Amino acid sequence: MAVDLQPQLLEILACPCPQHGPLRPGLGDDAQADYLTCTSCGRGFPVRDGIPVLLLDEAVGGPAPGAAGEG
Repeated sequence: MAVDLQPQLLEILACPCPQHGPLRPGLGDDAQADYLTCTSCGRGFPVRDGIPVLLLDEAVGGPAPGAAGEG
């Protein structure tokens, strides 16, 4: 199931990491995944019951732990 969020909401959501960027629906090559992916760091944030979970602890992918600029 693909992420179904209002375009206005997608415009204001951003990744919570210090190098945050806009989020796009899908995860990597899977545009139908229930995730929002940061266009800057590449982290994927799950969308559960239509609610984006923008917590770094819940993110998948992205830079390796301890990478420069983290924390």
